[in-house]
Amino acid sequence: MLIIFGGLTVTVAQAQELVLPGDYPDPSVVKIGKNYWATATTSNWMPAFPILKSKDLKKWETRSFVFEKRPDWADYYFWAPEISYENGRVYVYYSAKKKDGNLCLGVASAERPEGPYKDHGPLMCQEVGSIDGFPMRDENGKLYLIWKEDANSVSKPTPIWISEMNEERTALIGEKQELFRNTEKWEGNLVEGVSMMRHGEYYYAFYAADACCGPGCNYVTGIARSKSLFGPWEKYQNNPVLKNSEKWKCPGHGTPVEMDGKYYFLYHAYESKSHQYVGRQGLLIEFRFTPEGWIEFIDEEQVSSLEHLSLKDDFEGRKLSKDWQWSIFQETPKYRQRNGRLHLYGLPQGRILGQKILRENFVAETEIQLKKTTAEAGLAAIGDDENIVSVTARNDLLRLSVIKKGNPTMIVERNFDSRGKIYLRMEVYEGHRICFSFSTDKKVYTRIIEENIDASYLPPWDRAIRAGLIARGTDSGVAVFDNFWMNK
Repeated sequence: MLIIFGGLTVTVAQAQELVLPGDYPDPSVVKIGKNYWATATTSNWMPAFPILKSKDLKKWETRSFVFEKRPDWADYYFWAPEISYENGRVYVYYSAKKKDGNLCLGVASAERPEGPYKDHGPLMCQEVGSIDGFPMRDENGKLYLIWKEDANSVSKPTPIWISEMNEERTALIGEKQELFRNTEKWEGNLVEGVSMMRHGEYYYAFYAADACCGPGCNYVTGIARSKSLFGPWEKYQNNPVLKNSEKWKCPGHGTPVEMDGKYYFLYHAYESKSHQYVGRQGLLIEFRFTPEGWIEFIDEEQVSSLEHLSLKDDFEGRKLSKDWQWSIFQETPKYRQRNGRLHLYGLPQGRILGQKILRENFVAETEIQLKKTTAEAGLAAIGDDENIVSVTARNDLLRLSVIKKGNPTMIVERNFDSRGKIYLRMEVYEGHRICFSFSTDKKVYTRIIEENIDASYLPPWDRAIRAGLIARGTDSGVAVFDNFWMNK
């Protein structure tokens, strides 16, 4: 059973309202009937591409995922899904690295937003990579796909291309044509993440520019317009239209959407304090069309109340809750969940399950049944498979260890007086200072070492850290958890 309850207040400037707290890069949204459906990048976490539902663009519920397993053609880096709906069918265009190849554009479809989704394979695979697909129809109703050539990866300009697509969404047809590329100083070394809408006599392109991710990011958002889908495209003289504010930084890569006669843009940004540790979060901002035929975002102070979020998973039922994620390189986790306990089977390097965090200061706890545990069972802060900080227990031995760039280091081993169970606690400060402690009675907790561990190396360049569970041992060894709790 999953319980969420509350009281955290978030102040938002320039009407930027936090609606997808946690790591939700490159969000995309579409209206289907009376509801709104969204998805976002998952990169190397599985399941890939959450399908989220909302009635008001503010409160979202995860309903399913596009992929529980990787498509056969793809390897990793599941980026930038774009959800669309037409003629009773839902389409998700996405980017992924092809096996023995580079980044490609793929598409999957379903009869319902919740799925199940059928993958149709790659549509475009350029030598330097193809990402950020967006479907659009021209003035005559022809269907096209718009995307970015990932040429910044080889220090070249980044053209935005367009090509006609068949109605089955299984192939591009005809020659590709360039729409525009990075030509302005403020755009830096790239333009990407194009989404479009038509309003009045113009097509409008929302696009991101410059460095997207990590501590050195300087992402911004621009607008271009054209009376024809094929151009010429005119860039707004007041670009960038979204840039750093006091609270949010590096805003970009989103989708416009209409609700009740008003227009909104769902996009991502880093919260200034938590930054790469919490990741790129989903924000919503209203915009309007000016008399001159441009777009302006509504600039006003707004206070958004996001309830204080705590999560407790008592492992009721037979399946993991939708909040758990695992490494794309470990595929579907081997586990059993019954009688209120999670039996997680081990891997030599550690089988990991992660939860998104929502702030830079948080506490996570778990209870481990030692009598039934035959693998090291523990609590971890996870960047990816090769960057982990964890404390594990087995029998009467505790181990505090780090994995950095794939190299494991034991920090300390210590014995404790086992009473058949142990409670582990992880306290995180400023996103990267970690204190581990344990208890055998859930009353008195003892620090495992006095100093905090510096985990600033954990986040990959395109992702946030996760807090979660680890089972280290053979695949026949099992770690038995009674519950997991985190004040997110």
